[in-house]
Amino acid sequence: MNKTALITLILITILSCNKEAATEIIVIGTLHKPVPNFNSEILFNILEDEKPDFVLCELDSSFFTSDFKYKNSTTSNEGIASEKYAQKYPMTHLRPYEFEGRNEYRINTGSRPTDGFTTKLIDSLNEADLLSASEVKIYKKYKTLLEPLIVLASKSPEHFNNPTTDSICAERQYYQYKMLTKITNNRPEFETRFHTKPNGEKISYRDGFKLAGDFWDLRNQTMAKNIMGISKQNQGKKIVVLCGFMHRYYILSELKKLTKNKNIILKEYYEN
Repeated sequence: MNKTALITLILITILSCNKEAATEIIVIGTLHKPVPNFNSEILFNILEDEKPDFVLCELDSSFFTSDFKYKNSTTSNEGIASEKYAQKYPMTHLRPYEFEGRNEYRINTGSRPTDGFTTKLIDSLNEADLLSASEVKIYKKYKTLLEPLIVLASKSPEHFNNPTTDSICAERQYYQYKMLTKITNNRPEFETRFHTKPNGEKISYRDGFKLAGDFWDLRNQTMAKNIMGISKQNQGKKIVVLCGFMHRYYILSELKKLTKNKNIILKEYYEN
């Protein structure tokens, strides 16, 4: 071997050794409460198969101690499974990634409970045959989109952790937060009914429902950014993200944009 070839081989070896391992992010859509087809034991077994270095939970920092242990016992599938996994594998890190103060934010802005009041009022208007033909079409599509998701959520977790289900979730949430506003923006019932916020200010159902839609975007975008923040600080690690499966499509969509041209791999938990 001549001198030039030898130097080239040495450089290639050095560069390959110095190349950082890719970070893996696995987003697992969950059901928060135990049911026969999905419970904490099923989720624990998935974690056991994946052996993640980090498990990210759909909670904010208020649920954790300063050293990232759960402050109180938890009854959710994610809480039970992740705590059991971390106890068995003490080197595992649990981390929150939720929008900080989510519930307080919604209550203080008035998006909650006006979001629930609004959808109930739409239901009532439909039952009374007061919606226009175009409004009925929107309403029925919104209701219909939930039906296949209920069926999929009753099956094994692979059925609600795939691109097809993600696309149904995306369309359903689009109808909830974008298409239903075509009804609330055009009908006076939503402009003339009010909720009083904690600060004493009144907010119409129309404005509150719009804020709920805005917060759906803000919350999911914030969660994706928080996930990226943790991944940047822990390059080369395997990170499992646990989220309600209705959030999965949005988080994955944001992560695909945020991880572009980065040494990060997005995987499904059932992929080799």
